[in-house]
Amino acid sequence: MAFEGLSEKLNSAFKRLRGKGRVTEADVKEAMREVRLALLEADVSYKVVKEFVASVTERAVGSDVLESLTPAQQIIKIVNEELTALMGGSSAKIAFANSGPPVVMMVGLQGAGKTTNGAKLAGLMKRTQGKRPLLVACDVYRPAAITQLQVVGQQLGIPVFEMGQADPVKIAQEALRYAKDHGFDMVFLDTAGRLHIDEKLMDELKSIKATVHPNEILLVVDAMTGQDAVSAATAFDEALGIDGGLLTKLDGDARGGAALSIRSATGKPIKFVGTGEKLDMIELFHPDRMASRILGMGDVLSLIEKAEQSFDEKKAAELEQKLRKNRFTLTDFLDQMTQLRKMGDLSQLAGMMPGQLGRQMAGAEVDERLLGRQEAIILSMTPQERENPGLLDASRKRRIAAGCGLEVADVNRLLKQYELMLQLTRSLTKGKMPKGMGGMPKMGGMPNLGTMSKMHGFGRKKRLK
Repeated sequence: MAFEGLSEKLNSAFKRLRGKGRVTEADVKEAMREVRLALLEADVSYKVVKEFVASVTERAVGSDVLESLTPAQQIIKIVNEELTALMGGSSAKIAFANSGPPVVMMVGLQGAGKTTNGAKLAGLMKRTQGKRPLLVACDVYRPAAITQLQVVGQQLGIPVFEMGQADPVKIAQEALRYAKDHGFDMVFLDTAGRLHIDEKLMDELKSIKATVHPNEILLVVDAMTGQDAVSAATAFDEALGIDGGLLTKLDGDARGGAALSIRSATGKPIKFVGTGEKLDMIELFHPDRMASRILGMGDVLSLIEKAEQSFDEKKAAELEQKLRKNRFTLTDFLDQMTQLRKMGDLSQLAGMMPGQLGRQMAGAEVDERLLGRQEAIILSMTPQERENPGLLDASRKRRIAAGCGLEVADVNRLLKQYELMLQLTRSLTKGKMPKGMGGMPKMGGMPNLGTMSKMHGFGRKKRLK
């Protein structure tokens, strides 16, 4: 889960505030000291941390907060708002051209994931905007860079324009002409990177910019590099004038320094984030949603969006009716686990779930072998048993375990997961907060969880051994 370490430290600081009936100025300053340490440990720049803590403290020691009946919640609300502002306030999208195909120039240091994530971004535009993008291989120096772009392009169904080891400026120029002639409505330039910033690299990038006049210059930075990413962002912005950033490897051990500092250092927003290795794991960056995730309040809106993209509407409607009639069966359970797999790793979804439930799911993954075992267990049951799991006594469990080559303990584990899922889906359908998701501050604007009826199937997952 992104920023897990930072999230834990911040929640630890706020936990002590929640335990107090009345909060004093001294309590606020003590909590802010812990917040400051947590941000510094997350590799957020000292200047950013200093300004952030000062701003939160100034707002938090006001009489409206300290005299409130829920001062801890008010302080967390302030921190949430300040974190959102720190990361840009609102999401920023790609600027499209008034005429001709918009050109997106991907720049960055070698190793940040520029080639793959540029292709992933093109794929995102294809899926969500209906665009017909063209990938352009302008990195003629790194071994196999062209081949790498061709491979990911083929996997995404996106053509790649290349001219071998020709002049990158000439390649970009010819690619734009080719795109206009063949009906492509977006062009993504995969430019060369270096292990460090040098004059030769910048001169080449400046020449490409001057020749094709890109609509967007997106800097690809590795979220795991912390303040080093901020230094790179500053250097590229000064030399080229970047329009925004694409933060990669957010699924790794990202401490938060890059995400929380880049906007402040450059004045340019993070526009997209890479959230995993799969080619569809890229999304628009929402500062408000990320702030909520960092503070352990989840990201229900993103969860809903993922569900809407992954779930079959007809099946969702049928399932909703079953849930309202208390008819959620083991066959439905298997179907929902399969649907859940389409949404991505559970460890990523965990960060979007509010409160204790998200923390329980943290680190979980959708294991293909596990799903295969679950399917084998369910298919070893009679249709009557799948419809009515209450029939499964000890002798039936032994028969089912023998039939699929597993242990009775595996069958019991599956049934436990089923019960957890059933409890959660019932709660979500009724618009109630399931047990384990309470204790959240009321932030306002949170959607009714009853609207999440399409997304059934989020219980704590345990591995079958």
